[in-house]
Amino acid sequence: MSSSSSPSSSQVFFISSLIILWYSSNIGVLLLNKFLLSNYGFKFPIFLTMCHMSACAILSYISIVFLKVVPFQKIKSRSQFLRIATLSIVFCASVVGGNISLRYLPVSFNQAVGATTPFFTAMFAYLMTLKREAWVTYGALVPVVTGVVIASGGEPSFHLYGFIMCISATAARAFKSVLQGILLSSEGEKLNSMNLLLYMSPIAIAVLLPAALIMEPDVIEATISLALKHRFMWLLLLINSTMAYAANLTNFLVTKNTSALTLQVLGNAKGAVAVVISILLFRNPVTFVGIAGYSMTVMGVVAYGEAKRRYK
Repeated sequence: MSSSSSPSSSQVFFISSLIILWYSSNIGVLLLNKFLLSNYGFKFPIFLTMCHMSACAILSYISIVFLKVVPFQKIKSRSQFLRIATLSIVFCASVVGGNISLRYLPVSFNQAVGATTPFFTAMFAYLMTLKREAWVTYGALVPVVTGVVIASGGEPSFHLYGFIMCISATAARAFKSVLQGILLSSEGEKLNSMNLLLYMSPIAIAVLLPAALIMEPDVIEATISLALKHRFMWLLLLINSTMAYAANLTNFLVTKNTSALTLQVLGNAKGAVAVVISILLFRNPVTFVGIAGYSMTVMGVVAYGEAKRRYK
């Protein structure tokens, strides 16, 4: 009886491997983004996001159509396509904003600001759907915001423009998740995250390509120049873009194979792991006030998740 109810060793190994890959791809793409945009001299966040979306488009197609990781879902109407296009533009804004912020802010502070996603999600859910949570749940968001305010005051490398871009990216990410729930709410139009990525990626490329050429006019020349100077430039871009897709794929697989609570705990821990690794790698200065602020934000996020689970 106990052997049938408990997971087999092969299942444990599979889920553990998935979690390791999820952590590696998520943290890896974040650190590589920071390295390329801030330390390597590749100052083109829009073009970098376009590279990510190109990899997502190609690898999503291979994974779904040929490898059949998930069943292929067709777009059923013009209105559904327009909804997906709207989501894609918001998604672009969140990713580009996050990448721009990495040019100016250390990964540790970027993650602290990013941890406020539940605050923006709750705010947009209330404004757009009038969905209310219990007061206890809203109360748990107070340390989330307070922690970031404290961390901002104690951040030696604080940069106002980078902070604005990071907050905007976090808000856009939350807005996209609420918007997705509204736009693709009917049973006939729901898409799993992998099919949604398959359709969003080409739309994102169509938006990002002209944006990169207009806002980053010397991107082609500078990329070729960097590639001639650094032999591994193209390899770094390829690995970085592939990791961006792997982060989406492993996020989908971990969500599918674990519980919501496990995912929440792992997600909170992932941010802390990324912060520690980034400080060790980039040697950015940290203060006790900054660490205290980030810790308060993480504890607020944990409390928010627990309150939401209990007071459904």
